[in-house]
This record gives sequence, C-alpha cells and structure tokens, in this order.
Amino acid sequence: MNNILELDKQRYFGGKIPAFWQFFRKAQINKTPFLHKFYKKLFEISAKKNGIEFSVDNEIGYGFYIGHPYGITINPNVVIGNNVNIHKGVTIGQENRGKRKGTPRIGNKVWIGVNSTIVSNIVVGDDVLIAPNTYINCNIPDHSIVVGNPCIIKRVDNATKDYINRIVEI
Repeated sequence: MNNILELDKQRYFGGKIPAFWQFFRKAQINKTPFLHKFYKKLFEISAKKNGIEFSVDNEIGYGFYIGHPYGITINPNVVIGNNVNIHKGVTIGQENRGKRKGTPRIGNKVWIGVNSTIVSNIVVGDDVLIAPNTYINCNIPDHSIVVGNPCIIKRVDNATKDYINRIVEI
C-alpha cells in the first residue's frame, strides 16, 4: 500500500471508491500546484453532485467511509481519525461563541449515524457509536454509545463491533 487512497479502498466493497473521495485524496496527495488545484476542482464538482460539503483542507484519517453520501456537511477545521463511518444527513460543525467555541475532533473507529449533529470544541473518543439523530456538544469518552438530545452516554467495550466493517490496520 503506497498511499492513503489505497488504504481507503480497503473499506469499500470490491475497492470501488466513490469518485469524490478519490479526488479528495488526490488533491491532498499532490503537492504540485496545478495537480492540486485540478483535483480540488474535480472534488468540489463531484462532492456538490453528491450533496456533500467539506474541504480538501479537512484532516481526515485513513479508512474513512461514507455509507450514503447525501446531505453531509463537515466544517473545514474538523479533524477526523481513522476508520470512521459517516452516514447521510450528518453535520459536523462549529460553535461560534461561548466556552465551547470551535470545532470537534473525532477519534478512531467512530460510527456516526444518519442525521446526527456534532458541534463545538469537543473530543469524540475512539470506538464510539453515535446513534442516528443524536445531537452532541459535549466530550464523549472512548468506548461509548451515544443517543439522543441531550446526548446520553453509555460506556460499552467494543461499542462499534459489527458496525465498522473492514477496518484498515497498518
């Protein structure tokens, strides 16, 4: 495996990775200004076609998987770890004022369910399952299942077992 795109392909059935994701990684990998801009533009066109809003400037780890790519919004300052699943309708955004001003940092092996929202300067730990329609604006410890609004946190070992398939190990 010579690059992060090859690692990402392991998460998709048959290695068939969506075009927008290929362009995202190629824009990040290519440091030549022309190629970077070329792939960035292809990513922007492809992402818009798929109802996805995020930036090639996002820091996203290997093994990222988008189950259904529609209505996903991720602030450019969000940091996402390795082997993360995101589903349609997810918003990961910024809080603009108060003690939680800032953007989230998402750990490794996190499963984010349909229509969930994660905001503010918080940390979502490793091995966390975020149930569909959950609103999060507080820190979430490792090995947790989170549900509801306000979010209810339940400590569970192997919280993402059987939810995150084909985990990429390096």
